[in-house]
Amino acid sequence: MNKLSLLTFGLVAALAAPILATPAHATSDKSDKSDKVVVAGLDRYARPLSDLNALSEMTRDASIVGIGEVTHGSKELFTVRNQMFRHLVRNQGFTTIALEAPWSAGVRLDEYVRTGKGDLRTIMREDFQQAYSSWQTKEWLDLYTWMREYNRTARHKLRVMGFDMGDVHPDQYRRVIAWAEKNKPAIAPDLRRRYADLLALPGGTAERMEAIAALPAERRKTLAENAEAAYRLVEKAAPPIVAQEARVIAQMATMYTLDGPAMHRHRDRSMAENTWWWNRHTGLKTVAAAHNGHIGYVSAWPDMYPVTLGAHLRAMAGKSYVAIGTTIHSGRFRAMDPKTGKIGVFDTGAPGTGSSEHTLDKVRHRDYLLSLRQAGQNPAVRTWLDTARPTYTIPATYLPELFTKPLALGKAYDSLIHLHRVKAADPL
Repeated sequence: MNKLSLLTFGLVAALAAPILATPAHATSDKSDKSDKVVVAGLDRYARPLSDLNALSEMTRDASIVGIGEVTHGSKELFTVRNQMFRHLVRNQGFTTIALEAPWSAGVRLDEYVRTGKGDLRTIMREDFQQAYSSWQTKEWLDLYTWMREYNRTARHKLRVMGFDMGDVHPDQYRRVIAWAEKNKPAIAPDLRRRYADLLALPGGTAERMEAIAALPAERRKTLAENAEAAYRLVEKAAPPIVAQEARVIAQMATMYTLDGPAMHRHRDRSMAENTWWWNRHTGLKTVAAAHNGHIGYVSAWPDMYPVTLGAHLRAMAGKSYVAIGTTIHSGRFRAMDPKTGKIGVFDTGAPGTGSSEHTLDKVRHRDYLLSLRQAGQNPAVRTWLDTARPTYTIPATYLPELFTKPLALGKAYDSLIHLHRVKAADPL
């Protein structure tokens, strides 16, 4: 797979009529050695999802809360996180939703939720393409609509930021150049020259991403060198927001010079830097919304994703960053079918004996929140949590061979949301 096909844990193509399939990893029910002590320990600390006071306890000292999704395309994973964001807004002063989408897409959405400028569906259609098509869902539309309504009367406005860098909208280059023309005219011609070829990329999000990925390696290297040089021109002279926009451009161009683990290392580190920059420079408490594979502290796919966004954020923010992962027993999800290049609807099948989900689903609550730090006070539970076992980590491309890589939940997350059954997200 190329660098595009692994963005957001797998390239997502244009929306298409759903198809149904069952992954090859589904297993039949077998007699297993259920550890009653472990289940009893989990039972003790599991709280039903209706009890959002548990969420407040888990995030009391946090300024950044990562809430993951085990698939990029399941309805309940989005709606539960939306519900939790609203709770954190109303009860703990959180104001920002940071999403796994380009910085420039976040700028457009932020302007919409603050001021109402633009048409929300148009913004989502234009900015959530190619690897970001997973975000063209009714669940995300509902969240931004709620944020806009909240902001009509709120004293402290809710905000949106995108911490990813797979694409840069032309307006972002123009904002940097416009600042220079007004404040540092001597560097403006050099900035225009450095950004000229990037600004000349084709019009839409998908076209830009495909065009830059298709360039010869030497050409991509030159673009990255120019973007880095442009960032250095404004890094110290410009206000923080202008310098940050130039840095994101350099991050994007550099990413397209890399492949495999090097690309993913760069991407997760950059996503963490952007989230941490936002938190520090705005002072706003932030919920980071991304795939489980990013928000956790360890990777289920270390050969390809060596260091996660969550690991970087913990190093930057310390314990003010809290990672909440999600698990599902079974259900449906939207993902790209690599055979057709189109979005389809797939079923997880049943989790295998010995998997994380097989045990988690024995807890008395159908859907629940669980503090892994509290539950780990029980030695048997701690051992279970710290042991890597097959765990769903489902990418945005339908690749069943990647679904159940070993993961130690207690090393990956501070807390967990477990859902018994999920449905596919509703496309716009």
